[in-house]
Amino acid sequence: MLKYGLTALAALILALIVYFFVRLVGEAGPAFSKAGLFGFTFGNGWNVSAERFGALPLLVGTLVTSALALLIGVPVAVAGAIYATELCPLRLRTPLTVLVELLAAVPSVVYGLWGIFFLAPKLQGAEQWLADRLSFVPFIGGGLVTIPNYFITGLILAIMILPIVSAISREVMSTVPSDQKEAALGLGATRWEMIRTAVLPYCRSGIVGGAMLGLGRAIGETIAVTILIGDAPQLGRHLFGQGYSLAAVIANEFGEAQGLHRSALFAAGLVLFVLTLLVNGVARMLVARSARPTQSPLAAATLLTDTAAGA
Repeated sequence: MLKYGLTALAALILALIVYFFVRLVGEAGPAFSKAGLFGFTFGNGWNVSAERFGALPLLVGTLVTSALALLIGVPVAVAGAIYATELCPLRLRTPLTVLVELLAAVPSVVYGLWGIFFLAPKLQGAEQWLADRLSFVPFIGGGLVTIPNYFITGLILAIMILPIVSAISREVMSTVPSDQKEAALGLGATRWEMIRTAVLPYCRSGIVGGAMLGLGRAIGETIAVTILIGDAPQLGRHLFGQGYSLAAVIANEFGEAQGLHRSALFAAGLVLFVLTLLVNGVARMLVARSARPTQSPLAAATLLTDTAAGA
């Protein structure tokens, strides 16, 4: 009975995902019939009054802000995990871990309001200085900094994904065999060399998996992004301008949507759903590729000996 019950529960999860997909496809049918699948997904222009719906600006906004969150948040999260597991004094380790995990308890609407009313005005001058200095770089430099914008959205999303990426990285680092670290230190490695040769290679797949889970969280975030990114349904010309995202357009417009507009919002939800599934699939592939045999103590000893000989 236990075997069949667990099998039924697992099958129910898959059935629920399939039901979501089928229902979204059915509701999005009118929008896809008018513009076509590729025409809707890669069309440039979201005009409700003209009943012209192209999700490319929304897709670009989602990808840009999520990529920013990944670039900013993952290095900080991994660095925090390294410090908490390898460098932090024992009496401070638990308080530091609790403080980082408390970031996950803050509601997303609080993040959004804090970002738009406090953080964005404080950073506007620095953003304008950076945009002026990098005016020769496409999409990053040039233009007038607005509030809200892509950058502040990505920055807040980076803060929001810190707890999950840091927690997964910290848990994986805590499983590194102590003999590997002691062997590296016994051969004369510094603490950083021990982390680089014994800890990080062992944790590579876990860190990649945590980063991909953080990316999935950033892609699906709604309330904070709705507040921070703006409501400009066209392709942003630079990093510090307003934009839109798939989740934000659904949250903003679904309450008053009717007819083809409602179908277009379901189609946007379907694109977001497929994008999330693709991210999860890529995450599993990257984790599988990263989960190679880790460096043995003998290989680490050889590497350290060669490094010392070269020095």
